[in-house]
Amino acid sequence: MKKLYRYILSSFIGTFIFTFFIAVFILLMQFLWTYLDDLVGKGLGFDVLGKLIFYTSITFVPMAMPLAILLSSLMCFGNLGEYYELVAMKASGISVWKIMRPLFIFAIVMSMTAFVFSNNVLPVATLKSKTLLRDVRKQKMSFDIPEGMFYKGIDGYTIRAGKKGADGTTLYDVLIYDHTEYKGNIKVTSADSATMALAPSQKEIVFTLYHGSNYNEVIDDKEYRTKRPFEKMAFDKQYVSFDISDFDLNQSDGDVFKGHQSMLNISQLLVAIDSLENSDVERHISYKNSFRNRFQHLSSKDVINKNTKNKKVDADTITVFKWPFLENFSAKEQQSIVNMATTAVKNQIDNIELNINDFKRQDTNIRKHQQVLHEKFSLSIACLLFFLIGAPLGAIIRKGGLGLPIVISVVFFVIYYIITITCQRIAIAGDMPIFLGVWTSSLIILPIGIFLTMKATTDSALLDGESWKKTFRKIFRKNNN
Repeated sequence: MKKLYRYILSSFIGTFIFTFFIAVFILLMQFLWTYLDDLVGKGLGFDVLGKLIFYTSITFVPMAMPLAILLSSLMCFGNLGEYYELVAMKASGISVWKIMRPLFIFAIVMSMTAFVFSNNVLPVATLKSKTLLRDVRKQKMSFDIPEGMFYKGIDGYTIRAGKKGADGTTLYDVLIYDHTEYKGNIKVTSADSATMALAPSQKEIVFTLYHGSNYNEVIDDKEYRTKRPFEKMAFDKQYVSFDISDFDLNQSDGDVFKGHQSMLNISQLLVAIDSLENSDVERHISYKNSFRNRFQHLSSKDVINKNTKNKKVDADTITVFKWPFLENFSAKEQQSIVNMATTAVKNQIDNIELNINDFKRQDTNIRKHQQVLHEKFSLSIACLLFFLIGAPLGAIIRKGGLGLPIVISVVFFVIYYIITITCQRIAIAGDMPIFLGVWTSSLIILPIGIFLTMKATTDSALLDGESWKKTFRKIFRKNNN
């Protein structure tokens, strides 16, 4: 049995490693395709791109591991069934469950590894990747003046080059508009040609302009709108420098994201959830007390005391706040009281709506923290559940390779992912408990895995085309009779 288990494990682990990296690669390509416009044309070095790809790939591990276990177990048992190795094992008196036992233990180990990874490594990697991605997206496009177009990449300046030289640093028919004073196109520099060079500090780019003129409109004169005075100065050679420090990637320390729920481990999530819930309860109590105080302050007795001006009014009429009490006031005072009451009511309605929306945001934030907490367990359990589907399904279909197993794995995983995302969004919206929102997909997959395992252990021809044909023939015969 030890040799048999060693053989099964060696066949499975190699396939698992291969499918795992394939899954990470596919998810990474989807990420790069999504943010392609934010990465291209910014002159990012291989070190920055390497870090971004590395940290982002780590964040895909919890999602890629269940898919890899599903695909590798399906391929492993499919190969064993296709080459009749599974039949030979059964003929030797070894049940399918015993054959699955070493891989089942391996799946448990992978589930525990996925849990430890999600709790300790994933928050750090997510923080690094999100911070670096934000810095990359905020970075300006690399300094590259297009030919025959106005370039506005440098703050305060607009540059146009009629033609670029073959060396990429020589420009012809150059126009430079200076907008640093925010007064329009009052300063313009034109030159027949120019060369670009990076300053020794690497923070500035120096233009050496040849045979041109500086135009400057004089707007200090009171009659400049009619006279349009301007100054013109010709030059044979002139230096103009531009600050390009904004084109460098400024990497932040990530403090902005540290409090986000996806950056926290289990202990930090529990503390955050407890703090948010206590804060929510305190805010509800505080708002109830403040609302009660406002209502008392805006009661009829206060309003009337403010507007009576020593007039005698029936106290009973004031207390019940009925309309006839206004008969004791003049028309102007009545209008003032009604306007005051209307304004007070509108302010209270706005205040109530504002607090309701704030309470909803707070509840949504709590549910998001609870979702991340449950996900750390559900993703690790998914590794075990996908094995219970992949291994018996491979034994049933008896087809290895990358064809049918990939199709079946993708179908199962897409269904699982769609159910997970849909239920989680419903739960975060408050229409479903967070527990059900996160665990619904696992609760659906669990009976399917148990059913397929039972069918595999009983040598059921569940996916055998000939058996289905025989079944349909029997049904049609009965209908014909």
